[in-house]
Amino acid sequence: MADKVFPMTAEGKVKLENELNELKTVKRQQVIERIKIARGFGDLSENSEYESAKDEQSVVETRISQIEEMLHYAQVVDSSKIDPDEVSIGKQVTFVEDGEDDAETYTIVGSAESDPAVGKISNDSPIAKALLGKKKGEKVTIETPGGSFDVTITVVK
Repeated sequence: MADKVFPMTAEGKVKLENELNELKTVKRQQVIERIKIARGFGDLSENSEYESAKDEQSVVETRISQIEEMLHYAQVVDSSKIDPDEVSIGKQVTFVEDGEDDAETYTIVGSAESDPAVGKISNDSPIAKALLGKKKGEKVTIETPGGSFDVTITVVK
């Protein structure tokens, strides 16, 4: 995975750095303390508290490794240096599907910071892949696993 690049916004990078700091300085210590307490309950082979704490430790350490790798290969995208009407990582795009009245708005971000629940979609998603590099006013065909549809980009900011 050494050739992998993780494009992200400056805000996304800071968010990951903060999460990493929290995991290393707070969460890791809490889990270590839980393990110590659970060891005191006796026989580890039948100790569910100990197993639970060890599982949590594994999750925390895996997430730390993931974040460290993402930050190591991070490529911060400065969308202010890209044409204001061009869709790119870090920009919010609004489009209307042909035949529909309702507009949809998404912010395109790197996969490390995507959160569809709040309208942040990964640059690796089918919608973002179709929109990246396109400009306001362009008609775009978006291919998704559920089929394809045509949209017109109405706003890029």
